[in-house]
Amino acid sequence: MRFSFTEDQLLLQTTVRDFLEGECPVERLRALWQTETGRSPELWSQLAEVGLLGLLTPEAQGGMGMNEIDLVLLLEETGRAALAEPVISSAAVGVPLLRELEENALGERWLPRVAAGEAVLAVGNGINPFLSDAHVADLLLLPHGDEIHALAPTAVTLERQASNDPSRRIFSVEWAPSSDTRVCGGEEGRTLLAAALDRGALACAAQALGVTQQLIDMAVKYATQRKQFGVPIGSFQAIKHMLADLKVKLEYARPVVYRAAHSVACEARCRATDVSMAKAAAGEAALMAARVALQVHGAIGYTWEQDLHVWMRRVWSLELAWGSGAWHRARVADAVLDGLTPAESFGYSALAA
Repeated sequence: MRFSFTEDQLLLQTTVRDFLEGECPVERLRALWQTETGRSPELWSQLAEVGLLGLLTPEAQGGMGMNEIDLVLLLEETGRAALAEPVISSAAVGVPLLRELEENALGERWLPRVAAGEAVLAVGNGINPFLSDAHVADLLLLPHGDEIHALAPTAVTLERQASNDPSRRIFSVEWAPSSDTRVCGGEEGRTLLAAALDRGALACAAQALGVTQQLIDMAVKYATQRKQFGVPIGSFQAIKHMLADLKVKLEYARPVVYRAAHSVACEARCRATDVSMAKAAAGEAALMAARVALQVHGAIGYTWEQDLHVWMRRVWSLELAWGSGAWHRARVADAVLDGLTPAESFGYSALAA
């Protein structure tokens, strides 16, 4: 059994990392905050060209026909770059949702457009009350009980909500379900909505890994440059210990997230538990990174001019998106302690499984 990524997967990760480093400097991210939408159609098209948007799209619809094991490393890089474009809702959640519809006319129409960077999907879930990037979506996929409805932007009323992350755009959505907008329901709807939640949470966990790594890199760099008593503060034992503990926290979270990607890709029975473990572990590492990086930077880390807060704010956004850390820890507890859902990972089986 292979417990590592293939050479091709790692090469694709490097390609995406190099692209994002060149096209998404922090100055460009800050500039987008000041625009009306906070998004860049040009950048969206470029993401399609490198294959990120169509990675989960079948080859017959113009995509790459890959799975979440291939995608997880790329999502990690989008977190490292603090990319604000709606990659999670479109590429990680919306595409497989449309792909797996039993009546696939909707997928046949929209999947090629998403893969080509010509369309944006927004996907709602029952956990979070607000919808991300609804203002730039060409198609909104919204839950109503066990039903999924597909709506055009003209069929909904949006109200923007405040966010502590200037790169994030969240909205409350008013809409009316009808037979014309209904895509599926019943068992199919429940299955697809559950899978969408797990994919969204997995994507957030993967991005959190990248954000955490970036915060570590920034803290280490600052610790080697900032001097007190004539020496870099990175030479102080307290700083060394904080950064070492943080790195350990990150490296323990990585395999949990990669395991969850495998469970999603293979539709494992323990998928929900593995995903919640990943969201909780990656979220805890990211929150610790935000705290430690701020401690290392000191007062300058609070200033608007310091880039540190770009990634700190992303940590707080990812913590709440697609289920908070507390919600996912409770779901793991349901599996491990109460046996309510399968938890077969690493040799453990819930009593009720």
